[in-house]
Amino acid sequence: MSKSKSLWLVTAAYVVAIGVGAGWLYAGPSTGWLLLDTFLADILATLVIFVFSRIYRNSSFYDAYWSVIPPLLLIYWWSVSAPAIDQLRCWLVAIVVVLWAIRLTANWIYGFPGLHHEDWRYPMFKERAGRWEFFADLGAIHLIPTIQVFIGMIPVYVAVTRPESGVTWLMWLAFVIGLAAVALELVADTQMHRFVRDRQPGAAMDRGLWGWSRHPNYFGEFSFWLALALFGIAAAPSDWWWLIIGAVLILAMFLGASIPMMEERSVERRPQYRDVIDRVPRFVPRPPRKAVR
Repeated sequence: MSKSKSLWLVTAAYVVAIGVGAGWLYAGPSTGWLLLDTFLADILATLVIFVFSRIYRNSSFYDAYWSVIPPLLLIYWWSVSAPAIDQLRCWLVAIVVVLWAIRLTANWIYGFPGLHHEDWRYPMFKERAGRWEFFADLGAIHLIPTIQVFIGMIPVYVAVTRPESGVTWLMWLAFVIGLAAVALELVADTQMHRFVRDRQPGAAMDRGLWGWSRHPNYFGEFSFWLALALFGIAAAPSDWWWLIIGAVLILAMFLGASIPMMEERSVERRPQYRDVIDRVPRFVPRPPRKAVR
């Protein structure tokens, strides 16, 4: 299937999914809790994407969900919040989330070859699950990431629904960190795309930001979710201990799962990557170590 046809099909799937979620919020039974209502709508939308994934035998239908849904959650929460909410805080967090969503979705579109391709991790998960493949697809590939992102968005819910003015300096710090995170990811992605376009067979990336961190894109992504946590803490400082949970979960996923899988695959495909591991810091950017001669 061509890339253009695939994108139209994925877009249609998301229109249906968002329509089902919106329909639930509009006409479905209310729990009386805005956060829980939107969580249920999010799960229903995820199940729609899962159905498309099963029909077309490609779980990469879900790939764009990570960046498409968060700004919609923010807009909905903001739209139903009380007029007394700190509008400046709402605008600042909205700018960060929308810029992040545009960048990440655009990067996915740029690298998406079409539905003849599936993210290499998904078949691995399904194969390892054996007869439980259906549940691995539903849980590990679809529902767990949705839940993780929703937890990461809870500080945004607090930021756009709490009437208190909160801690102003922390709000601005969150804004700066959020913009810096999006900029870092954009630069890292651009550098990687250029490297992939021009690289020699077997070459390993260690240029630009990738010479200071083996995974600057993941560091930028974690920094974005940390910024969201800080927005929530700025609105409700006494709740810091649970508003940070989403960012911690993202960090645990990167350090405990995503990065180890990526590095194992990189070493298998490009033995030169072992030299990168020896010299370049794993996560937090800093000057690389000198090569041992």
